[in-house]
Amino acid sequence: MQELKGQRSTSQRRLIFDILRQSEGHLDADELYRLAKEREPRLSLSTVYRTLRLLKELGLIEERHFAEEHHHYEAKGEAEHHHLVCLGCGTVVEFEYPLTDKMKEEVGQRTGFEILGAEVYMEGYCERCRQRRA
Repeated sequence: MQELKGQRSTSQRRLIFDILRQSEGHLDADELYRLAKEREPRLSLSTVYRTLRLLKELGLIEERHFAEEHHHYEAKGEAEHHHLVCLGCGTVVEFEYPLTDKMKEEVGQRTGFEILGAEVYMEGYCERCRQRRA
């Protein structure tokens, strides 16, 4: 992460972006702050929020709104993927689905839109929570 389209690439910005890229899950700002503060004790929560806003504006990360009030963040990946969210435990499962490309193409042709991306978000209960509910 050299220059960020005219923005300086500070050590704190690099740290936050690296944590998001290496994360296996979808981090919220508080989790990200806690992880980054372990490596950079002088880091402030406001720096995390400003950096998240900048990285989102630059298209390097994506902000997700799951079944909670706060937002989650992930580094933008190569392949488009979608999310299953458990309403019981909050588990988020990523999946790819090839029919999404076909749907984008067909909807684009019907509507005249140039569709650049799609997000599929499904809510339900994971197997463990389904068993607990039974």
